[in-house]
Amino acid sequence: MSDFPYAGRFPVNRRLPERGRPREEVLAELRTMAAEEDATWETGKCSGTMYSGDHDHYRYLNEVFGLFAHVNVLQRDMCPSATKFEGEVIAMALDLMHADAVEGTTPAGLVTSGGTDSILHAMLSYREHAAQHRGIDGSSGRPNIVKPETAHPAFDKAAHLLGLELRVVPVTEDTTVDPAAVAERIDERTIGIIGSACNYGYGTIDPIADLGRLALERDVPLHVDGCLGGFILPFGEQLGYDVPPFDFRVPGVTTISADTHKYGYSFKGTSTLLFRDKAYRNAQYFQLVGWSGGKYMSPSIAGSRSGGLLAATWASMVEYGREGYLEHARAIFSTAERMKAAVRSHPELRILGSPTFCFSFTSDEFDIYHVADLMRERGWRFNGQQYPNAIHMAVTGPQTRPGVVEQFEADLAEAVPYAVAKAAAGEDAFSGAIYGGVVGGLTDEVADFVGAIMTDMLDTQQSLPPEEG
Repeated sequence: MSDFPYAGRFPVNRRLPERGRPREEVLAELRTMAAEEDATWETGKCSGTMYSGDHDHYRYLNEVFGLFAHVNVLQRDMCPSATKFEGEVIAMALDLMHADAVEGTTPAGLVTSGGTDSILHAMLSYREHAAQHRGIDGSSGRPNIVKPETAHPAFDKAAHLLGLELRVVPVTEDTTVDPAAVAERIDERTIGIIGSACNYGYGTIDPIADLGRLALERDVPLHVDGCLGGFILPFGEQLGYDVPPFDFRVPGVTTISADTHKYGYSFKGTSTLLFRDKAYRNAQYFQLVGWSGGKYMSPSIAGSRSGGLLAATWASMVEYGREGYLEHARAIFSTAERMKAAVRSHPELRILGSPTFCFSFTSDEFDIYHVADLMRERGWRFNGQQYPNAIHMAVTGPQTRPGVVEQFEADLAEAVPYAVAKAAAGEDAFSGAIYGGVVGGLTDEVADFVGAIMTDMLDTQQSLPPEEG
């Protein structure tokens, strides 16, 4: 695909137009782009990304968003509805995470702009709380956090931005972390440890109960990253799937991130961060009382926020309710089970770990990216993994549509012998250049080279097509 697929089709704005364009002309251009881009996931062949996939639901959220899109939630005197929306979103999320099991502290929460933002704020709260209550302030060495290798890169980003030392623990063959390995990396400057429920790459759940016991023994907070699974795993547990408790029922769990914009089926740009004890939340409040412009305070890093996102998140949650979320989970889990069964029907393929609604598979007989190559030709858009090379599939609403699983089974049945033949011929997989790790492992030189390519890609995504002539 071209870096600039709309170049030559629509005007390129290299400067602010002297005169504005008619609304209908602008809308017609946008409708064309939206229709073409929606077509890529409406087939149900796209892993993750579109969690609802229900245009009627999107129309409903658009209407709700439009009522409050222009509102800045900083001004609560002008938009008191924001307090209703935010407070109830937090309360409903806390209820889902069994905050009623908490004793001795007051649970609380934040609404953030997404999973990375929730994770960043969790680590910020740990840093500030440790400075205020344990005297770990960086004056005699950086505070550290301990995460499994499979935990989201947002923890790496948080460590980078907050000046924390990141200690990474490898995972076991079942793709979950060994609490004993985490224990070895904890010291007097550890301000937090991490587990996933479930991790993004493999869809497997770390032993949260064991990590909770470790957190209590070593007096460190435990963050559970439920950004992906937070709004679906509770309903999988209710349906009888193997989902061990990972929420506030587990002693030692201090914070939980759960994305409303994934299986909460709200718009992109919202997540929840939940606290066993509001003292952790309040530790990262920002307050400036002596500014010449007046007193300034905010509960999180963000300042201005659109009331539309709060309203749409609230509206999604109250529209679905527990019954609606349960029925969506039923369809997604059953679809994931059928897709995993299709993978297991091929002895050449191997599923990694014991996954839930999200799974990853590889092969010990050929480069799995040969499978990805043929599936791509059939319209499938998987997420690729490396070390080891694998294909990742997060099942969402679009995959539950009639005929999608059958198409997956049929296309996979063609892809496996294709991969066998390509491997026998000694051919390299095309997808390996996009997804895969470097043969022989990652070195500093390779990392620099890949980083340069990724920097160029990011630069391109924020640039204009070259001028003709």
